[in-house]
Amino acid sequence: MLETAITLAKIWGVLITLVGLAAIMTWVERKQSAVMQDRLGANRADVFGIRLIGLFQPMADGLKMFWKEDFIPPRGDKFLHTLAPILAFFPALVIFAVIPFGDVLRIGSLEIPLQIADLNVGYLFILAFGGLTIYGTVIAGWSSNNKFSLLGGLRAAAQMISYEVCVGLSLVGLIMVFGTLELDAIVRGQNELLFGFLPKWGIFVQPLGFLLFFPAVIAETKRVPFDLPEGESEIIGYYTEYSGMRFGLFYFAEFIEIIVMAALFGTLYFGGYNVPYLYAEGFRFPWGAEWNLPHLVVVFLQIGSFFIKMAFFCWLQVLIRWTLPRFRYDQLMKLCWTGILPLAVLNIILTGLVLMVV
Repeated sequence: MLETAITLAKIWGVLITLVGLAAIMTWVERKQSAVMQDRLGANRADVFGIRLIGLFQPMADGLKMFWKEDFIPPRGDKFLHTLAPILAFFPALVIFAVIPFGDVLRIGSLEIPLQIADLNVGYLFILAFGGLTIYGTVIAGWSSNNKFSLLGGLRAAAQMISYEVCVGLSLVGLIMVFGTLELDAIVRGQNELLFGFLPKWGIFVQPLGFLLFFPAVIAETKRVPFDLPEGESEIIGYYTEYSGMRFGLFYFAEFIEIIVMAALFGTLYFGGYNVPYLYAEGFRFPWGAEWNLPHLVVVFLQIGSFFIKMAFFCWLQVLIRWTLPRFRYDQLMKLCWTGILPLAVLNIILTGLVLMVV
């Protein structure tokens, strides 16, 4: 009974955190673009004249979407048109269940893993639920009974299926190095030291894998410069016929995907919740010095490290969004099949050779 209560508390805590961060990310997206373009940005929404640099804007957006007309094309499929945004939104939330945001919180004799589900196939779980978002985009395009929406859905299907292969292969080298599909075990393995002083982070043992994984994930989430399925500056997009909260779910899912992918970058390649030289009892430095810390301080530092890394990669994705132009569709597919995919296979071969020698 106690374990069930703890699990439910972790689920609600993660859900509230994700939704809150996604709302803040809608503000970050606008404010960062404003700073880069030398303008004020979103700063109109206020409460009793108080604007707080535009932080009320996410609430204003939510209220606006809630009250807007919820339109369904007369000849569209009403059931699938409603189902599509749910299929796009739900998997992004579920993926976070296997991402560890801390080690273990000890309260007396009670040990609470700071992870909702510690699966021994966590990596496959991420690929499986990440692939479900494809159905949401394709169904949205088809159920709208609009040729431009259908074209956007077909673009999304081809792009996401292609780059899903690249995402999977780019991580094989990391799995070979750590010998597990369990995310928590991969994070623990990254707390070891290379050459006696360098943290065994994924970026150091798999630099090529990270360079391939990063653009493949951005393409998988359909962000600029890979946003052809949405076509914001065109009339082609799989959610052209969406409005109100149905459109809001697509919009919100995009920002939750940004947060989840940022968490994955930090977890797989930058030590996750680990702080260099920080262990359960405190800091142990390579030159022999030690600094013991209370358990709660260690847990706080680990959770803080995880969120700092996640915030950095959220910022980086938004920076790329407002810096790079969109690819042409032929360039997008060529990058996948003749660029990233062969290099991912090469990375697997090189990793195998190095492991055999070492």
